[in-house]
Amino acid sequence: MQDEPRPEEILAAVAAFLKGPAVRESGPHISFQLRVCANAVEIAQRCITLGPPAEAEELARLHALLLTDGDLPTLNRELAARIRDGRVTLETPGLKEHLWATTMAKLAVDQPNYSGYRAALAERAAGKEA
Repeated sequence: MQDEPRPEEILAAVAAFLKGPAVRESGPHISFQLRVCANAVEIAQRCITLGPPAEAEELARLHALLLTDGDLPTLNRELAARIRDGRVTLETPGLKEHLWATTMAKLAVDQPNYSGYRAALAERAAGKEA
C-alpha cells in the first residue's frame, strides 16, 4: 500500500500536536497526560519504522546461534531455555553480540534519548572510525 500520508507520518504529526499546541492549551495535569500520550505515539511510530528490520536481524542471529529454525518467539524461548539450563553461556560464540544487538534495537524503539544508549552509540561510532 502506498497511500500518503504513511502511518509513521500520521503518528509523527499526532505526537507533534500532543507535545505542542495541546500541551500549551491545557492545565498541568492534562499537559502531563498529553506528554505521556505523545511518548506512546512516538514509540508506536518507531515500532513501525524500526521494528521489522530489527526483528529480521534478531531472527537471523537466533538461527545462527541456535542452529535451528523457528519464528522469533519460539527461538527466544529456546534461547532462554538453553541459557537457563547452561547449554548456552556468555562464552558461547555469538551470544554476547546477539544480546547487545537486541538490547540496542529495543532501546532504539523504546528509549532513543536514554543517555546510556546514546553513549553506547557514540562509543560504537568512535570505534568504527578508529
